[in-house]
Amino acid sequence: MKHKTIKKTVKIPIILFPGNVTGVTPKANAILFTSLINSDNPYFITGAQAIGSIAVKKHNIETLPTAYLIVGDGGTTGFIGRAKGIPPNKPKLAAMYALAAQYLGMRFLYLEGGSGVISHVPLNVIKAVRKAYDGFLIVGGGIKNAKIAQSIIKCGVNAIVIGTLTESKNYELNLKKITKTLK
Repeated sequence: MKHKTIKKTVKIPIILFPGNVTGVTPKANAILFTSLINSDNPYFITGAQAIGSIAVKKHNIETLPTAYLIVGDGGTTGFIGRAKGIPPNKPKLAAMYALAAQYLGMRFLYLEGGSGVISHVPLNVIKAVRKAYDGFLIVGGGIKNAKIAQSIIKCGVNAIVIGTLTESKNYELNLKKITKTLK
């Protein structure tokens, strides 16, 4: 589909969540300009962002400064990003990182359980982060059904990400249930 066709067809903003600098495209309205703030590899904290910034500016894509924080082992995302995952039983540590992200000017915070993880970010971690962080809070990873989605939303998050769910068999049914529950 051509750039103009996508923007005419889709009535909501297209926001990128790139897995790499090669994921930057002029077809988007905005980009989660993320920094994996608990990585021990500078490439994932600022290196990839520096490389991708030229394409973002060239295509005039709105940036949404986003702290990306891995909780637990983080699955594939935690491994590839060399994240020092926040232990699920240490909510104050997650809140500390969230507050640091806010003070660094990151208006968005993405709490990530990880790609393909068995369990979602613990509710006590989400609540501690929500209490400390004043920005737009996103939670993803391990959200497999409406009950989990609803419990996470009740913690005060602004958005949930259910990427792995869409790769499962019969995802449409679970997606409809989640959507219905959250309305």
